[in-house]
Amino acid sequence: MVGVVPNAAYRHFADRDQLLAAVCTAAMGELADRMAEGVARVRGKHGDPAAARERLGAVGIAYLEFAREEPGLFATAFALPHQHAYGVPDGETGQDRSPLGQLRAALDELVDAGVLDRRRREGIEYPIWSTVHGMAVLTGQGPLRDVPDASRHHLEELALIFINENLA
Repeated sequence: MVGVVPNAAYRHFADRDQLLAAVCTAAMGELADRMAEGVARVRGKHGDPAAARERLGAVGIAYLEFAREEPGLFATAFALPHQHAYGVPDGETGQDRSPLGQLRAALDELVDAGVLDRRRREGIEYPIWSTVHGMAVLTGQGPLRDVPDASRHHLEELALIFINENLA
């Protein structure tokens, strides 16, 4: 499709695993960029409860949109175990800008804002991530892939409401 022989990529990569790791890293980078853009659009100071909730919502919305708009990259992003866990430090701030790092930052802000009790914070990113990821898979490649857009949007909204209401 791109006008090269199938093995042309191996001039740049030692093997399939190295190629897959590079694509996985690029996919995670794109997802991270979209999350950061969504968070940056939210007005309000750090620690403002309403803004903190909106930033968490922006992380989830970006995740769901990426899964829907880039299903191949979304699937590839999670093709290798632990690829998601590698931090992607921002060149300016040094903060972890990986998708998981951005979710953690949003949750930490919710603690700072008094929305999420500090005692509930440790590890809560995983049930939240599983809820959003599960919805992305169900409506993207799973049994709900053929639901009308309005129904899919409603289901995604319900997942985000569920998360938001279970923070306090």
